Amino acid sequence: MRKRSLVLFLTLIFVLAMAFSVGAEETYTLKYNHVLSPNHPFHNGLQNWAKRVEDKTDGNVKIEVYHSSQLGNLQDLTEQMRQGVAVGVNTDAAYLGNYVNDIAVMNGPYFVDSVEEVEKLRELPIVQKWMDQLEDKGLKVLSFNWVQGFRHFMTMKPVREPADLDGLRVRTPPAPIWSESVESLGATPTALEFGQIYTSLQQGSVDGAELVYSNVTAGSLQEVLKYINETRHILLINFQVVSAEWFNSLPEEYQEILVEECEKAGLETARTLEQKHKDIREQFMESDNIEIIPQEEVNLEAFREAGKAAYEELGLTEVRQKVYDQLEDLEN
Repeated sequence: MRKRSLVLFLTLIFVLAMAFSVGAEETYTLKYNHVLSPNHPFHNGLQNWAKRVEDKTDGNVKIEVYHSSQLGNLQDLTEQMRQGVAVGVNTDAAYLGNYVNDIAVMNGPYFVDSVEEVEKLRELPIVQKWMDQLEDKGLKVLSFNWVQGFRHFMTMKPVREPADLDGLRVRTPPAPIWSESVESLGATPTALEFGQIYTSLQQGSVDGAELVYSNVTAGSLQEVLKYINETRHILLINFQVVSAEWFNSLPEEYQEILVEECEKAGLETARTLEQKHKDIREQFMESDNIEIIPQEEVNLEAFREAGKAAYEELGLTEVRQKVYDQLEDLEN
């Protein structure tokens, strides 16, 4: 009798354990890297995204956000993503152009002029094709409406025309589309990491940089720069990218939540940055340390025309026109 009771008891334990196992949902953890400081609006935006994803998946998808490149450099993390590791990064079209050449066009001079235009890009067949090609390379783009704002030339002398950049060594990020863009607009590109800008300006090894307003205060560059020239030459579009293999391993419901919440957080962050740049600009307008050459005094048409040379040099002129044609078709 005792033996039979023991068997029944063990059977019950086994059945309960199996029921618990079947009912328990699998959990997923994504480690997410960006190069910006913990005070940058992108960090807060990514944390908001992580919180909403965790809430909407009942804690089954967790995103751990790491600032200041704490997880390592972009190249190493990209290779990890391609191998299926559960990591993600904030990056741009210039870098992704290393994997799908044509997507680099989105980082070119005067490509688009507003966050609204960036939103429309996702609907274009040509852009969807690039997303598919990146996924074939192991990289899943969740969103690219994380817009940092307009980049301007920031120099030691005033700039109103492309000719004013002649002979100036201007810092750029290390990617072909950046270098060609800056060169087409009249300056001599010098590839440097962001952390090297302050010292390089201080020592005179470069004559300027091209950045968004929030980069200036983030790096205290107002201490070593004299002019912010509102050339608005690149609207900086950022991409949120994860491992395609990891993403496709998620339940479909979680995939949808991950993308939808990333899109929402991106737009919110872009709007936050727009206001932040306005506030920083107002502070600089009242400062004696740095002078702003407003866009009304800059020959934007001359810069826009000069920027076309970058597309020609990189073989992206036809690609850009296809995007514009599809944007026009979308609006019609």
